[in-house]
Amino acid sequence: MIHVLAVDDDKNTRRLVQAVLENEGYQVTTAINGDDALNKLEQEHIDLVVLDIMMPGMDGYAFTKTIRDGQNDLPILMVSAKQLPEDRHQGFIVGTDDYITKPIDVEEMLLRIKALLRRARIVSERKLTVGDTILDLDTLTVMRPGESVVLPQKEFLLLYKLLSYPGKIFTRIQLMDEIWGMDSETGWETVTVHVGRLRKKFENWPAFEIQSVRGLGYKAVKKA
Repeated sequence: MIHVLAVDDDKNTRRLVQAVLENEGYQVTTAINGDDALNKLEQEHIDLVVLDIMMPGMDGYAFTKTIRDGQNDLPILMVSAKQLPEDRHQGFIVGTDDYITKPIDVEEMLLRIKALLRRARIVSERKLTVGDTILDLDTLTVMRPGESVVLPQKEFLLLYKLLSYPGKIFTRIQLMDEIWGMDSETGWETVTVHVGRLRKKFENWPAFEIQSVRGLGYKAVKKA
């Protein structure tokens, strides 16, 4: 079960986040500020943090900086009543992965949490084997006996995502959100362009194929 740490000094917000996440099947631990959250991290395995910014004691910015300074890549979703661009910028500067504003849109929060967890899964696994083909995340390399291809980062992550779930259909918007991020100004058409490049590069590789699903999106199919 995915374990989420919800950090907020407001009791009602903590209860809301906890209730929503538990209803979705997540295990939830709560903390009242950054210091409390650091103690909880030492005691329990946490998969993702939903983090308020303005809190007494250690605030969300300081907590995130402390985590990142310790080389911890734990996914962090910041939540704040502040809506100015500079506040968002500060969050990303200290190392947050994503950012939403209060009042919390519950559906948006859940979507962003799911996207962050999917990206974290890609990063944690590091390598993926499909038949005689190996995808190495550390080097962005796709290898088979006697041949290797180094890909641009977005192309590699797109291929890695599709091959991580063979047969599953992903819409262009889903892939755009997960690989480029929800706040990207790039249009979803770039997914089509990247898929076209991948098909050309791997058209003679027998282990897999990227297929279009009319009106829906794309899926990867293992062939060997």
